[in-house]
Amino acid sequence: MGSRFDELRIFSGNGNLDLTHAICERVGVPLGDATVTQFPNENIFVRLNESVREKDVFVVQSLCPPLSDRIMELLIMLDACKRASAGRVTAIIPYYAYSRTDKKDQPRVPITARLLADMIQVAGAHQVVTMDLHAGQIQGFFTIPVDELSAMSLLVAYFAEKGWDNAIIVSPDMGFAKRARNFAEHLGVPLAIAEKRRTQDLGRGNGASSSPDVMNLIGDVEGRRCIIVDDEIATGKSVLKVANLLLERGAREVYACCSHPVLADDAVKYLRDSPIREVVTTDTLPIPAEKRWPGLTVLTISKLLAEVIQRMHSGISVDIIFQRRGHPALTLE
Repeated sequence: MGSRFDELRIFSGNGNLDLTHAICERVGVPLGDATVTQFPNENIFVRLNESVREKDVFVVQSLCPPLSDRIMELLIMLDACKRASAGRVTAIIPYYAYSRTDKKDQPRVPITARLLADMIQVAGAHQVVTMDLHAGQIQGFFTIPVDELSAMSLLVAYFAEKGWDNAIIVSPDMGFAKRARNFAEHLGVPLAIAEKRRTQDLGRGNGASSSPDVMNLIGDVEGRRCIIVDDEIATGKSVLKVANLLLERGAREVYACCSHPVLADDAVKYLRDSPIREVVTTDTLPIPAEKRWPGLTVLTISKLLAEVIQRMHSGISVDIIFQRRGHPALTLE
């Protein structure tokens, strides 16, 4: 594949147009001309309005609500690129939906994360770039190359600039403890873990229900600024439970950060009215004006993705940007 940037094309679905525009501006190429629309019967129509024959094509699409529409847009755009004889097609998926359904954890359920991976490959993607998968093994669902990037370096840089000497990182559950530990090591602060247990009421037969999470805290947070770290915030209920537990245990202040701001249902209301001083996240998902509040800080991943696209197009290793301390793509401007 050539390294001339006039051979590079970046297209976008309707999942996160602002992010794609920012990426194109940093790369120095115009956004590819494409029509992505929907007929009255809800059938999605895609047309590439410029030639991509033998070009290096990147399709950027965050899988956000309306989710099924965004998935179909991505698949149809990949198919359109394949049928237009693109030289290479890379799917840039900042937020990979269905990542929590990565295994069979009860009888007669699907593994939807694998199904989605199969569809992306059949549609025509030669490789995939995504960010902070909920479960790392999803990379193995693909038979094409997958580069999983992380926004955690941006979040680390944000809190590092504050220079707090009494901070502590808090993992919201045992499953995220390893990544939270890495976060703490980069900041040079200790780690605490909120242990959640869900008990089952087995005395109700088929109507069995789960009682609320029983929470315990591993670590001492008294008098400290606590930073809850997670991959995504969906409804906000879990992070709020952890925040209240930390304050009960004597925490001085509570902050929260995540890579993916899903912010579903009443999450904004819960977080805006909560004792959490600030929620720091990224633009892997679009955040409309009605879901923003003064306590929300949004960092952009456009610089990181632009760097990765440039390196992939030029045939340069991507992993070097994680090895170089203080690389501009991984620090705040």
